[in-house]
Amino acid sequence: SRRRVATAAAAAKPSMRTEKELAQLNVEPHRRGLRDADRIFTNLYGQHECTLAGAKRRGHWHETKKILGKGREWIINEVKASGLRGRGGAGFPSGLKWSFMPKNPTRPQYLVVNADEGEPGTCKDREIMRHDPHTLVEGCLVTGMAMSASAAYIYIRGEFVREAQALQRAIDEAYADGLIGRNACGSGFDFDVYVHRGAGAYICGEEMSLIESLEGRPGKPRLKPPFPAQIGVWGCATTVTNVETVAVAPTICRRGGAWFAQFGRENNRGTKLFNISGCVNSPCTVEEEMSVPLKELIERHAGGVRGGWDNLLGIIPGGSSVPVIPEPICRDVLMDFDALRDVKSGLGTAAVIVMDKQTDMIRNISRLSAFYQHESCGQCTPCREGTTWLADIMKRMEVGDADAKEIDQIVELSYQIEGHTICALGDAAAWPVQGLVRHFRPLLEQRITDFQRRKQSGGAAATAAALSATRRSRSSTASFDAGDVSTPFRYRSASSLSALMSLAGSANCSSNCARDHSMQCSMSAGKLRSVHIGMASCSPASSRWSLYVAVWCGMMISLFAFVPSVPDSSSGRPKNTQRPSV
Repeated sequence: SRRRVATAAAAAKPSMRTEKELAQLNVEPHRRGLRDADRIFTNLYGQHECTLAGAKRRGHWHETKKILGKGREWIINEVKASGLRGRGGAGFPSGLKWSFMPKNPTRPQYLVVNADEGEPGTCKDREIMRHDPHTLVEGCLVTGMAMSASAAYIYIRGEFVREAQALQRAIDEAYADGLIGRNACGSGFDFDVYVHRGAGAYICGEEMSLIESLEGRPGKPRLKPPFPAQIGVWGCATTVTNVETVAVAPTICRRGGAWFAQFGRENNRGTKLFNISGCVNSPCTVEEEMSVPLKELIERHAGGVRGGWDNLLGIIPGGSSVPVIPEPICRDVLMDFDALRDVKSGLGTAAVIVMDKQTDMIRNISRLSAFYQHESCGQCTPCREGTTWLADIMKRMEVGDADAKEIDQIVELSYQIEGHTICALGDAAAWPVQGLVRHFRPLLEQRITDFQRRKQSGGAAATAAALSATRRSRSSTASFDAGDVSTPFRYRSASSLSALMSLAGSANCSSNCARDHSMQCSMSAGKLRSVHIGMASCSPASSRWSLYVAVWCGMMISLFAFVPSVPDSSSGRPKNTQRPSV
């Protein structure tokens, strides 16, 4: 027991950088790196036990009663001093947000933890809940004290089955040990923690939609104001915050706000979980300090870009909802809110999606447009209609089946969506497309040009085939059967009709239509036996006009086309005679 207390005290002891080290960081900002002693999430990869006993050995639940005894104002002031900003994507100052909750409530107040994590590319909160769930449970208790909340509801994504099970086991252990519930940690503060399973809707990651879903209604965002701190879940004051934001609060209070603030730049303080995925050698989730250079983050923790840094095409630095940035910007940009905002992107959830030159950038952004179109709740017209249009246009852009002026149209469309919806899903759908056009417009133009060139070459090939068929018609023959006499004759019109139909089909059919317009006919006893015209996959309009041409040509054939001939003994060529009676 004495050894356990000593280990927990050592883990909770802050490790402060010296003045010399801080000065070195200011001079050489690329020479940085988080030491293992400064990491908050010590079981991120599941190498240790995720039980209560294991969490206590790693320093969690140490002096929690003492922290609660210092009261609400002290906790909020420490969080403000730490410079902690929301880790869910918005980056709002956490201490300020928590202070909005009423100080002397007359009704119950609630903490709602957003564990939905539906952002493509983001996989940090699930690692906390799967391998280090007691950091979240303890964080709920400390954050609940800062808000004068009576309970916490952890809204977890429905697909996170293992994570929900691990989290529920941690809550049960905390209840059994008296850490939460009535008289939590012996502090006289009553606090309950509940797990609520969602149904997997991306829109429920938005705080007002989450509240609606928690109350049992469809997940559609409400208009603000009133804000959740005024009227939230069940009409009571509520604060919705992210898993990582809540989980770091106890460590900040144990080690002090000044310790947390020594990492990162001004207004971008502390440590952060980064997800690195895509075209890298070792995808991972890693805790690193804020303002770390993006290139250093990838090369140090993810093994570098697949094929080397020169093979990099672009990176989405903060989850699918932020604009992509090209390689020249990625080389020097820092991973924090302000630096990425200056290059017209965003930190978001810090989900780094790396794309090399072997990937199709247009197709990737088109896939994101389809995702946001699918996940839109349909409540706002700009989002409901705009995301559908974006997805349709981007789908055609994948192959280049568009006009060059449509590039500017999708940008204008994205601006009509951005900022005109109740929640931020419209912005999330618009920004990837804006980033694509801003940095990869030549790629879009080249894709359209290549498609137009292929389309024109395809039309030219069809015309050439038709002319070739016309030339071959001079040697084509058929049989004319009249009684017992079989007379060879020149059939001048069948191949000519085939060429005509090919030309008509090339002019009227879309680029995707098969240009297989052929005619096969035979005559028996002077009558037209069969005429077959194959026009596959034509549009209704082109098929109708082609049918008119075919009928007209058939009438001409039946009346004038067949001119019988007999061989000329001297030249070997057929010689025209009078038309026989049929």
